[in-house]
Amino acid sequence: MKKLSLVITFFSIVLMWSCKEKADSTTTETEDKAIVEANDIDKIEPPFWWTGFKNKSLQLLVKHPNIGNTKVEISKSGITLKEVHKADSPNYLFLDLEIAEGVKPGKFNIVFKEEGGTELTQTYELKAREKSAEDYVGFNSSDAIYLITPDRFANANPDNDEVEGLLQQGINRTDGYKRHGGDIQGITEHLDYIDEMGFTAVWPCPVLINDMPSGSYHGYAMTDFYKVDPRFGTLNEYKELANQLHNRDMKLIMDQVANHCGLEHWWMKDLPFKDWINYQEHYEENKDNWNRETTLMSNHRRTTNQDPYASEADYEGMSQGWFVPSMPDLNQKNPFMAKYIIQNSIWWVEVLGLDGIRQDTYPYPDKGFMSDWAGAIMTEYPNFSIVGEEWSLNPLLIAYWQEGHVNKDGYDSNLTSSMDFAMQAKLVEALNEDESWNNGLVKIYEGLSNDFAYTAPDKIMAFPDNHDMSRIFTQLKGDATNTKMALSYLLMLPRIPQIYYGTEILMDDFDKPGDHGLIRTDFPGGWQGDTVNAFTGEGLTSDQKEMQSFLKTVLNYRKTSEAIHKGKTKHFAPFQGTYFLYRTNGDETVVHIMNKNDEPIEIDLKYHEEMGLKGKTLKNIITGETLSWEDSIKLNKKGSYIYTTKIK
Repeated sequence: MKKLSLVITFFSIVLMWSCKEKADSTTTETEDKAIVEANDIDKIEPPFWWTGFKNKSLQLLVKHPNIGNTKVEISKSGITLKEVHKADSPNYLFLDLEIAEGVKPGKFNIVFKEEGGTELTQTYELKAREKSAEDYVGFNSSDAIYLITPDRFANANPDNDEVEGLLQQGINRTDGYKRHGGDIQGITEHLDYIDEMGFTAVWPCPVLINDMPSGSYHGYAMTDFYKVDPRFGTLNEYKELANQLHNRDMKLIMDQVANHCGLEHWWMKDLPFKDWINYQEHYEENKDNWNRETTLMSNHRRTTNQDPYASEADYEGMSQGWFVPSMPDLNQKNPFMAKYIIQNSIWWVEVLGLDGIRQDTYPYPDKGFMSDWAGAIMTEYPNFSIVGEEWSLNPLLIAYWQEGHVNKDGYDSNLTSSMDFAMQAKLVEALNEDESWNNGLVKIYEGLSNDFAYTAPDKIMAFPDNHDMSRIFTQLKGDATNTKMALSYLLMLPRIPQIYYGTEILMDDFDKPGDHGLIRTDFPGGWQGDTVNAFTGEGLTSDQKEMQSFLKTVLNYRKTSEAIHKGKTKHFAPFQGTYFLYRTNGDETVVHIMNKNDEPIEIDLKYHEEMGLKGKTLKNIITGETLSWEDSIKLNKKGSYIYTTKIK
């Protein structure tokens, strides 16, 4: 009986404990569901978040009149309010949340209790992630990226050209610095063209709102980091662009800015902290008379990031000075600003399913923060890609910013890609100069030899031009043949190539070289009533059509060429005005020849015997003609020759 009594007691305890667990579980689920949704708070950012990140912390910026004087409560299983931070302005709070492993997606309320008993309630949502972190695969050397200035590409929806209430109104296509009406939908509707040209990724310049009184078209003076500019379209249209690209197995790269915002950003009217932006006290003292003379501008001495002898004054002048008077310099040393920028980047990756980020003005923010920023993104998305803009002609500086590079100061940027401004400059020199021992093609031959300094040359982004410099056709003095050579060479390199919209039809800025408004001119055919249409070929000159066809052929061959994507590279020193570069992978060899001779020339190939091509049949990918690779090759005219052993 004693044993039976013990058994009965044991099972009674187990049953009671089981019932208690079920009751607790039921109570929690009921508690999570039983909320009345409310939106009493003016602004909360990020506007929503997700479950399932490696980093379980989330910091919310809350903006509302006198919100700093409230007590905060959260009731949601798996969500812990770790800390509430007051700002210098009473109109902000920063909430540190911890999201437990396995917490269920859903909505919950954040309650702000005022001293008098009044309550403000804000409903917040944690969403389920739509795909796993490993499925965010970035761009690589198999890609070819099409860079677009959205305002100047295509206007698919004239109804959003003007938006009531914004500071800059109207469109004027005759003024290079006014808005022209291009939009996100215009890019989406012309993806057939971009895809058929052979591009695999699209990088639009920023499409977030720039509610600025002038120059708002370019996108780099954001006035809200979570809002699409309504003149470009809606968030749903941005998502649709991403979806349509992904449906084609193409990629979307987002242009982001961590260094600065626009002077009309909403927080500039009420800055949360005394050090939210750099030189904030100076700005607040002079903001009623703010201009180029009163602005403490960056000295643009970017080498202070690496210079072991740089003065602190020079480094501060570079990293803290404002880029231009209309773009306040963000202070990433403020931990709340740092967290804000990192979370904003991750938010956009998740919302759009991004395939990469291009980070503007990469060397200008605090470089320690930039390492943390890139590191935070790559931790969450290990197969992702980020390229940073470092406008330097020095390969040592380009190498410094790439992850894994062994720097003497121990710095690791966590940045997968940097930009090859050095090769871009050498390419222009090589094609514009007359041939001699030290000039001409030898410039790119020696330029490519600098790859020994790079940790991963194939992850560097190469380009003939971009939205901030003269068109390559202008830089090459209107020589279409040289332009073809420049493009085909870059497309053969162990690099990630980027081509600016309109390069394929020889767009130029001869009327005012270097003028940004002219560089970013309208793509013909993107507006109703255009007499020239580059999308269809209507009205293009024979030279433009030939250039478009040439680039289309090279890009589409490149799409499937493993030799170009990941093959070994070998080149031979320029000889008699020619330069040979080989890419080899398995049984595929691609030969790129640059010939600057106006008259026919025959080149001895016995010197190239090590390439093992003698007796093999190669095809010219431009003309389709074949030849047998023997002891010499005759080049009948100036230009690019691209041969492949892949006949079919």
